[in-house]
Amino acid sequence: MVEVKMIIAVRKDVDLGKGKMAAQVAHAAVSCALKSEKDDKKVFKEWIRTGQKKIVVKIENLETIYRLKDMAERAGVVTSLITDAGLTQIAPGTVTCLGLGPAEEDVIDPITSNFKLL
Repeated sequence: MVEVKMIIAVRKDVDLGKGKMAAQVAHAAVSCALKSEKDDKKVFKEWIRTGQKKIVVKIENLETIYRLKDMAERAGVVTSLITDAGLTQIAPGTVTCLGLGPAEEDVIDPITSNFKLL
């Protein structure tokens, strides 16, 4: 089987502290894993078996997040859009990041490979 990975895309235009950003990325990873386990057991099991690879990239803005989400969903990739509850640093409902996958690299790389690592 091809390499399987998860991508978490974090908005650069939202001012998040390191801890808040880590929590948002974790929300995306857990949400995508749970969806994948339910919807694509074969890919999920391979992702677990091979170490649960996750890559975090930076995204310019909300528009880019929605464009990326649309592209991923059209390719059949699990996605999870994360919005903050607004209890600490940012306004309620602010979209902070997008989880994609896990998915096979030949499916997810064409969608995400042009973004820089966080």
